[in-house]
This record gives sequence, structure tokens and C-alpha cells, in this order.
Amino acid sequence: MGDRCAPDTMENGPHMGVIGPAAVDPIEHSGIINRENGSGVTTRLYMRRWLIVFLFSSYSLVNAYQWIQYAIISNIIMKFYNVEAFAVDWLSMVYMLTYIPFIFPVTWLLDIKGLRVTALIANALNCAGTWIKVASAKPSLFWVTMLGQFMSSFAQVFILGMPSRLASVWFGANEVSTACSIGVFGNQLGIAIGFLVPPILVPNVDDMDELAHHISIMFYISAGVATAIFVLVVIVFQEKPEIPPSQAQAQARNMQPDEYSYTASIFSLLRNKPFMLLVISYGLNVGCFYAISTLLNRMIIEHYPGEEVNAGRIGLTIVIAGMAGSLICGVWLDKTKTYKQTTLAVYILSLIGMLVYAFTLNLGHLWVVFVTAGVLGFFMTGYLPLGFEYAVELTYPESEGTSSGLLNCSAQIFGIIFTIAQGKIMDKWGTLAGNIFLCIFLLIGTVLTGFIKSDLRRQKANQQVEVQTVSPAGSLSSVQDYGATSCGSPWQRQS
Repeated sequence: MGDRCAPDTMENGPHMGVIGPAAVDPIEHSGIINRENGSGVTTRLYMRRWLIVFLFSSYSLVNAYQWIQYAIISNIIMKFYNVEAFAVDWLSMVYMLTYIPFIFPVTWLLDIKGLRVTALIANALNCAGTWIKVASAKPSLFWVTMLGQFMSSFAQVFILGMPSRLASVWFGANEVSTACSIGVFGNQLGIAIGFLVPPILVPNVDDMDELAHHISIMFYISAGVATAIFVLVVIVFQEKPEIPPSQAQAQARNMQPDEYSYTASIFSLLRNKPFMLLVISYGLNVGCFYAISTLLNRMIIEHYPGEEVNAGRIGLTIVIAGMAGSLICGVWLDKTKTYKQTTLAVYILSLIGMLVYAFTLNLGHLWVVFVTAGVLGFFMTGYLPLGFEYAVELTYPESEGTSSGLLNCSAQIFGIIFTIAQGKIMDKWGTLAGNIFLCIFLLIGTVLTGFIKSDLRRQKANQQVEVQTVSPAGSLSSVQDYGATSCGSPWQRQS
């Protein structure tokens, strides 16, 4: 939006109309009518928004890293703690299980208390989880490492629903899809590092004391980084800008909290058939990704024994390709607004990528696995921000935290089911059968996506605001529409 580098202070206060020369930050202003006094509302973008989204991405990264840090070295963790593979799988699945019962109260907290309180709780829990794990680097303390992982999984509940809310509160209407993608980007980068770093830090050695030393180093590094980010969040993270970034946020701030009912919002979303189809199809796609990530070490080791480090690199390839896909899809949506077409195309390509990966995994050539895994990751993890954005289109003006929460809840449920089922199928019939199992559900998800009615409510709101926009002089003006962000607003439920 062409920001000039300036301190993000509130010294200038809110301005109506054109800003004087004393104001350093750029202002996007339009003359939308205030329903109570008829005055115009100015919007403004602050440079601080990039710092806020970077901080969010950073602590999301640390949390996502912990999700996969055990699974990618599952054979080593099994040996160190003397537990079964299924117990190690639960170190990943606890992230999915914890999310399900806590998402609704946490979403309510996000709607009532806002971004800063939610960010502080997330980082406190995340930091506590990492330090509990530091104390678990002994073969007899598997229950302690599970406790630490539970704390980190609880922190995740406060993180996953925030990208769309943060984007709508801090970013202009033409930036929100990109901002949401950056928020998801941090989570994906954390998973990528979780695939890459643990196999390097924790080699497969037989000496238990040496292994304990390596595991302890891994835990100390994550605890140190989580603590540093927690301190930064306490000092820097801000609830919202003084002047709203878009007309939707300006309107949202003028609405009274008693106009919003969290329970009514939930029931409204559950009655929204296109959205519920998206909830199921999103859960199927992301649940497959969770299962593949959790079981990747077992898949690779079965066909390529001793290749723990390359298993991590293949996981890294999946996620790095997905990060590129996420950013490209976010920019594409900002430019084209073709939500259903893009979502359906990416879903079909995810299915094709999964089929190719399944049938080439056992060819005996690791470079082939790297290529096919990269293609699969580009589309499957690139789908993540598409689901969030399409959901906001279908549910506007409901709270984006609530719709995101339902999407993620579906993903966690299917993630647990697919991880357990694919693990059992792999134990009995091998990796090909397990991957075909996932392909079947990706096909079902593709069909369901095709049946979603593309009721783009946010786009309709954009058009209405454009018609109602009045210039400061009182005449109708054809200004750029900032009427609705692609991530919605928590106080925009209509009575």
C-alpha cells in the first residue's frame, strides 16, 4: 500500500478527512457515512502491522515445530523412551485431540478479549511446554515429555484461528488474503524446521547417555527461542491500530458488543450448507496432510532404511513447497477473487499429487520421492489459506475466529482418524495401501468441493458499500472499496 517508514505512534490521533503534513503514516480515506452523525470515517495503514504479523508468525512457528519434532524421529524416540510407535504417534496427535474440546471457549475468548490477551496466553503456554520438555530428557520420563507436549498443544488452540482475525484488524482490504497467507506461512515454516532440525540434532546412536544429551540440546534450543519470543510479544504486541485499516473495521468498531451473540453465530454457521460442505472437505484435505506428516518417518524408513535425515528433508520439501503454494494462492485470491475455482483446482491437483506420491514411493529412488513430495506439498499445504479465505466469503459477516475454529476442528478430527487408520493399514498391508486410503478421502473431498454453492457474501457487501460510499463533499464518488475485509470482523453479526 505504499507505506513510508515512520514510527507507529498515536501522537497524531484520529483524523477526519485529509491528514495534514504533520502525519507521517499514509492514510486511506473515504467518506462512508456514519449512521449516527453522518460524518466520514478515515482509514489508515500503519507500518507496525508488519511487525505484528511477523511476531505472530514467529510464535506460530515455534509451536508448529514442536508438533512434528517427535514424529520425524519416531524410531529414535521409541528407542530412547522404550515405547511403542503408537505412543509416539500420540505425541503428534495430542495436538489434534486437544484442539477439539477447547476451540469453542478459546474462540469465545478471542472474540471477547481480543488479539493481545490471546497472544499472551498462547505464548505463556508455549513457553511452559518447552521448559517442561527440558526436564523430560531421561528414558523413564516419557509422561513428562507428553505433559510438555500437551501444554504446547493447548497453546496451539490459541494460535490456529488468529491469522484471519489479525489480518482483518491490522491490514487493508486489498492485503488481507496476503496477510492471512503470511500468518499461515509461519506455521508451515515451523513444521518445515520440525522436519529438518530434529534428525540433525538427534542422531540415531546406541549410547543412551549420548542420546539423552542430544535430545536435551534439542529441547533447550526450542525453550530458549520460545522464551525470547514470549518477551517480545509482551513488549511489542498491540491489540489494534488506533485508526482502523478498512471501512469494515471502522463499521465494526461502531457496533455494540450486545449486537453479537457467540451462540447465535455458531448456530448460524452450522445452518450454512455451503460452509458446512467446506468444513468437511477442508477437514479431509488437511487431515490427510496431518497423517502424512505424522507417519512420514515410518513411510520412508520402510523403503529406505537408515535415511532418517532424508526423511526429514522430504518433510521439509513438502512444507517449503506448500509455503510457496500458500503465498501464491493468497496473492492470486487478492487479485482475482476466484475462490471456488481456485479451491477446486488446488484440491484436484492435491489428489493427483497424492496418487503420484503413493505409486512412486517404493521405486527405490530417493530423488523421485523428493520431487513427488514437493508437488504434493505445493498443492496440499497450499490449500490451507484457501480454506480460510473461502470460509470467510461464505460466512461474512460472522466472526472469522469462529469459522476458522470450525475448519480447524474438522481438520483435527479427521487428522486423528486418518493417522490412526493409516498407521494400522501400513502395519498390516504396507505404505501403498495406507496412501491409497488417503487418496480415497481426497477424492471424496474433491467431489464435495464441487458441490459447494459459491455464495460470496463478502463480495456482495463490497458492492453495497461501494454504492453507499459518499465523498466528504457529499456527492457520490467512485472510490476504491474498503467495505469488507476478506477475513471478516467479530462484531459484524447482523441482528
